[in-house]
Amino acid sequence: MGQSNGREAGREPGQERHRGAVTLRRQAMTGSTADQRLLDSRGREDWKTKDAWRALRILSEFVEGFDTLADLPSAVSVFGSARSYPESPECQLAEALGAALARAGYAVITGGGPGVMEAANRGASEAGGLSVGLGIELPFEQGLNDWVDLAIDFRYFFARKTMFVKYAQAFVVLPGGFGTMDELFEALTLVQTGKVTRFPVVLMGSDYWRGLLDWLRDTMAADGKIGPVDLELICVTDDVDAAVRHIVEAEAALNVEQEAVAVTAADQQAAAEAGDENRKR
Repeated sequence: MGQSNGREAGREPGQERHRGAVTLRRQAMTGSTADQRLLDSRGREDWKTKDAWRALRILSEFVEGFDTLADLPSAVSVFGSARSYPESPECQLAEALGAALARAGYAVITGGGPGVMEAANRGASEAGGLSVGLGIELPFEQGLNDWVDLAIDFRYFFARKTMFVKYAQAFVVLPGGFGTMDELFEALTLVQTGKVTRFPVVLMGSDYWRGLLDWLRDTMAADGKIGPVDLELICVTDDVDAAVRHIVEAEAALNVEQEAVAVTAADQQAAAEAGDENRKR
């Protein structure tokens, strides 16, 4: 009997897909994702029987994310295209950025995929920092890159997106596609509406972003859809040191503000308690 090495004809390793803690290969892979099945209104007859269970699965993703990332040091989320080649300018910039953030004491969070994400993870890891990857189930499986030290695979985009914001002190956005734009404008919306406080958003690759910035200023702001102050929410630079300095200064300013608020609250509490004592006398 010949040795098969555990492989039968037609069962080479091939592709694989991750669904949270589950890994699918070969015939077990399906063409749809958990997000797609959740959001597909054509499956309405299943809502009463399946969506209650989906709610528990969604809750489990939040619990897993919160529990895993709770002890993360100060971190910065870095976004950019999975399609960028390693020798591209944005990947070289991302690698230098990841290293600089690590030296400044920040963990680096990415989507864990190839391209810009891999470059940022590599820079952080090689510089001795913590490199985090938050993967997602996609029809075209990318897999986590080899430079991720701490990884979580998500089924649902909205659970993953929460982790990008909750555990980061800033976003740095390099050239990318729809997913990158999604993260960029979500961050800007959260800052504009006050859902997050003093959250720096840095764009790197100024040539790439110039057309978008011109449109924001000359069309969106000019038409009154956003205010002039909203444009100041974005820091644009191609200088890695300037980007890191902007993030560090914003965090320091927020710490000062929070300390001032805490002192004021303590003074008000002490004054209220003193007033109560005087009234009792």
